[in-house]
Amino acid sequence: MDMKKRLSLELRHRSPSEVKELVLDNCRSSEGKIEGITEEFANLERLSLINVGLTSVAELPKLQKLKKLELSDNRISGGLEVLAERLVNLTHLNLSGNKFKDISTLEPLKKLPQLKSLDLFNCEVTNLADYKESIFKLLPQLTYLDGYDIDDCEASDSEGDGVEDEDEGLGQDFRLIILRVTVGPFHLY
Repeated sequence: MDMKKRLSLELRHRSPSEVKELVLDNCRSSEGKIEGITEEFANLERLSLINVGLTSVAELPKLQKLKKLELSDNRISGGLEVLAERLVNLTHLNLSGNKFKDISTLEPLKKLPQLKSLDLFNCEVTNLADYKESIFKLLPQLTYLDGYDIDDCEASDSEGDGVEDEDEGLGQDFRLIILRVTVGPFHLY
């Protein structure tokens, strides 16, 4: 299915301004470009374009509220200046499985002050000596690279991927009680 048709189906008779999350994974992009996504998606917070055949992000519109962008498993090798210019509030970016070969292609991401999490799994750049240290030095605003912080501590779901846990606001006591009830039949607290 092509990207424009999939976009039409995903809208489900809503206006673009009503959409907060848009998943267009595995549809086909003609000519390797983003199609159909316009500035009308003004309230979009999450956009997923995994494995759609992208070679460029040049057609990405200005999306002020976008926080999470999934671009893994495409053929993007550069042109990230567009992200810095048009996605000023981006906090999570997944570029895994793309064609980034050297650190200099990631330099435009310095202009994304809110960027906290970057994923580059299966990109050639990860094979470079001192890859992790070089990226954290280039992008000091980052908290997580490939799901780990600078001290190699793994990100929790809520920190690393931008998806809030459903029980996040319930507090430790609630989770602890559930654990005690389900762990042992003799602990009924």
